[in-house]
Amino acid sequence: MPEAIEIQLKKGALELCVLALLSQHDSYAYEIASRLSDSIGMGEGTIYPLMRRLQTDRLVETYLVESSSGPSRKYYRLTEVGKASFTSQKSAWKSFSGAVQSILGGAK
Repeated sequence: MPEAIEIQLKKGALELCVLALLSQHDSYAYEIASRLSDSIGMGEGTIYPLMRRLQTDRLVETYLVESSSGPSRKYYRLTEVGKASFTSQKSAWKSFSGAVQSILGGAK
């Protein structure tokens, strides 16, 4: 797959992936970046701006957790608006990806 196409596909799904991870449990940005890097190859540099935007959009909120091995960590959790957005985006993704798969299934 040409790299530019792959990057655009990943960017399109990135917010949904972050919301999905946070729907499972609260997390800090580095942990989210590591999970996404392992799963879909998205790096740290992409996650931090997205986390700031999600906070500005009130989809996530932050809180600090003391760490025994250094400074406090900023954790992210979904807000009620974030939970609703995740549900809506997940539904839209299922519909869209199902439609694409249907088209691809018939492609030669």
